[in-house]
Amino acid sequence: MLIKIILVVILLCSMIIPVGGFLLSKRKEGGFKAALGCNLFFFFGTVVVADILLFSGNVQAAGEVTETAISNVEGWRYLAAALSTGLSCIGAGIAVASAASAALGALSEDSSVMGKALIFVALAESIALYGLLISFSILG
Repeated sequence: MLIKIILVVILLCSMIIPVGGFLLSKRKEGGFKAALGCNLFFFFGTVVVADILLFSGNVQAAGEVTETAISNVEGWRYLAAALSTGLSCIGAGIAVASAASAALGALSEDSSVMGKALIFVALAESIALYGLLISFSILG
């Protein structure tokens, strides 16, 4: 089963590189957006196919708890924890990029707004900590 997943991932990744490179070479015609869309399509396609291969198995009755059912639940828990941490860190990075650049611009004009600027940047950074706490609660 693991070999099937690895082969599918290698196949999809080998498709991403040439198609993304071709689309990126068309930079004048919006190639960056097309390459980003292509990479996101193949990434989520890889995730869906890997999930189908990883979590497909025998269906058991509600009363029967087998090792396969337990491992499927553990797999979903790890996937949920990874997604909560990863997506919250991406969101925090976007928020910090906006808040920090605005804070630096405000500080260059008036140095008395440093406390307010730090508060906004810290609020943006706390998004990543919230995602990390949620992943700990999912795994714990």
